[in-house]
Amino acid sequence: MSPTYKRWYDHDPLLLEVIELLRNYQEELHAQAEIFLHKIEEKVGKDKVEEFYTRFKPANANSRWYDKDPIISRTVEILRIVPPEAQRICAQNFIRTLKELGIDYKSPNGND
Repeated sequence: MSPTYKRWYDHDPLLLEVIELLRNYQEELHAQAEIFLHKIEEKVGKDKVEEFYTRFKPANANSRWYDKDPIISRTVEILRIVPPEAQRICAQNFIRTLKELGIDYKSPNGND
């Protein structure tokens, strides 16, 4: 029997780590989230990202911690809806980019 997860990101410790980073450092990581969205837009198109976000935005949007910032909200929603393999790749890229930007960050999951 597979474990039951309370939140959509609990299945992967690295994804959980990125979500917690975004939650705790929204203001500081806003620029990183913008870079992430820009890279996604380059691959699929800005209109597609907007269409996707509008289409899959849950009814309870605006009541969650990440809905206060539209960039963070789009970032989290994209992470939420993509397949688990893509979530992991995005999380790894997010952590790697933090280091490339010179942010001194030590992953508790050993992803340094």
